[in-house]
Amino acid sequence: MVLTHVHDLDEASAASAVVFASRYVQDPLPRYELGEKSVSKDAAYQIIHDELLLDSSPRLNLASFVTTWMEPECDKLILEGINKNYADMDEYPVTTELQNRCVNIIARLFHAPVGASEKAVGVGTVGSSEAIMLAGLAFKRRWQNRRRAAGQPCDRPNIVTGANVQVCWEKFARYFEVELKEVRLREGCYVMDPDEAVRMVDDNTICVAAILGSTLTGEFEDVRRLNDLLAANNRRTGWDTPIHVDAASGGFIAPFLYPDLEWDFRLPLVKSINVSGHKYGLVYAGVGWVVWRSKEDLPDELIFHINYLGADQPTFTLNFSKGSSQIIAQYYQFLRLGFEVLYIPHDLIRDRQRPGGTRTASTSSSAIAGVPQRDGELHGERSDAA
Repeated sequence: MVLTHVHDLDEASAASAVVFASRYVQDPLPRYELGEKSVSKDAAYQIIHDELLLDSSPRLNLASFVTTWMEPECDKLILEGINKNYADMDEYPVTTELQNRCVNIIARLFHAPVGASEKAVGVGTVGSSEAIMLAGLAFKRRWQNRRRAAGQPCDRPNIVTGANVQVCWEKFARYFEVELKEVRLREGCYVMDPDEAVRMVDDNTICVAAILGSTLTGEFEDVRRLNDLLAANNRRTGWDTPIHVDAASGGFIAPFLYPDLEWDFRLPLVKSINVSGHKYGLVYAGVGWVVWRSKEDLPDELIFHINYLGADQPTFTLNFSKGSSQIIAQYYQFLRLGFEVLYIPHDLIRDRQRPGGTRTASTSSSAIAGVPQRDGELHGERSDAA
């Protein structure tokens, strides 16, 4: 949430002047306090609609890697689910089931060691920032439990990251009192150096965070080398330092374009992974995911069990109430596109280059987002649905 500061306002800036005639709106409307009287629904809509015209067009948003177009059928599902509170699992069991399906789809996409009859461990979030907070809390608690069991102090946890991490890692460190040890970048190398990262690890390190898709350059960090170096360091020191992969941008890229690249749960020290559904998961802003390697990697004491509506409901989130629409939309994209079609837009991104070889990668264009350009068509083929 953006922090708002309201400064001293003059009379003109404190009110909205209405530019169209209406017997319901004859005087300027206050902007920062409730008006004395109501206005008609049409007037309220028009006032806000006109103000929003000054926003940029979302379809021109190439900078933030956020999906800004979805199919009309998915838009319809979003509106149908917009009044469902996801926290009410007893009221909306099918929505809960859709989240569980998404978690299992993502976990298997990331090669989690989940049997055919097993369910993966993970949660849907409002974005990768919340997902990282939850993953960080799990690492911190597991580290604290190990230290307490060994009779060692547990008041100075730290995380090792590259200096190129997204601001949510700084937020986690500050909010939850964890030291952030950043590997400095150098000329020609704008991602975390695994060798230097392992040198910064000590017995207070709760995890090393690797980025799959740097916010600044889009580069993948070498998670395989980090795993190998860290495993050797653990054997030498007797520590048990794990890895978290921040795959907010790359988690829905690597499985399709680089299936042989080992960055995920194929590496034994990778214990949790986050990914943004609203980036290359092709869903509007407001959904992220975090999955754990196994249930042992998510301490049970962090899971709350509530029974407000009768049945036991396990929950692990930073908030309580939230909308269901984005989760429904994520499942729609998985169901609609499948592995084959999800691969195609990412292949287009790889081949589409600017002069000089700089690659452009954004889901702000529906042509790149892997969605049909004309109703009923997908990549030149007719839809089998009427």
